[in-house]
Amino acid sequence: MHLFSQATGGEYIYLVLYIDDMLIASTNRSSIDKLRVRLLSKFEMKDLGEAKRILGVEIERDRVKGKVSLTQKAYLQKVLQKFYIGCEANSESSPLAPHFKLSADMLPKTVDKREYMSYVPYASTVG
Repeated sequence: MHLFSQATGGEYIYLVLYIDDMLIASTNRSSIDKLRVRLLSKFEMKDLGEAKRILGVEIERDRVKGKVSLTQKAYLQKVLQKFYIGCEANSESSPLAPHFKLSADMLPKTVDKREYMSYVPYASTVG
């Protein structure tokens, strides 16, 4: 991913590029339009309008409050479904409570339990 910012009169234009996805952001709409016209004159590209999503990240705007939020709700729901966790599950900032200690005694004891655990993608589940 490349990030380019250019200051003109104290104003910034951000161009984020990843393979064939591009996002242009600025506080000044006319600056975005000028850059877009320059890019269209040099490159073949499609203008898909105002960004609602890029690289799996949803973009939500509250223009009244002047806020932009980035979320991955769809990705999170996909992960929860993959591991059969309902959306009513409680969130935690850490997968384990601070007082929780792991030990070798907790390893699966039977062949069946070890085989079952070998199919649990732990890093994907807690990641």
